[in-house]
Amino acid sequence: MGRRKANPGSPAAPYVRVKLHIAEDAVGPGKIDLLRFIETEGGISAAARRMGVTYRRAWHLVDTMNSAFGNPVVETAVGGDGGGGARLTPLGRELIANYDELNARIEPAARDLLEWVEQTRAR
Repeated sequence: MGRRKANPGSPAAPYVRVKLHIAEDAVGPGKIDLLRFIETEGGISAAARRMGVTYRRAWHLVDTMNSAFGNPVVETAVGGDGGGGARLTPLGRELIANYDELNARIEPAARDLLEWVEQTRAR
């Protein structure tokens, strides 16, 4: 899943993007991508580099998700001899899995609407 700028073969093709609103915050494809990168890279700094954002921005996104859920989706360890890092909590992994499952259900359901939009634009 994740952020899509357009579908292959059609640079301006319409698409559906899921965003979950929790109190004053929202979790969408960008934050989910950040969580995926934290999981694969083992840290917020490396995940930020992969996404092309600053560490400060990535940390802010993590902090807002941790606050929105009231429990951490990412846990951090301070650097030192063993090195620092970050890892997803079980809640963080569940968030990704549930977000992916929702997208898997929505994309086929939105297909007719997206085709209609594309046809309407072509007229």
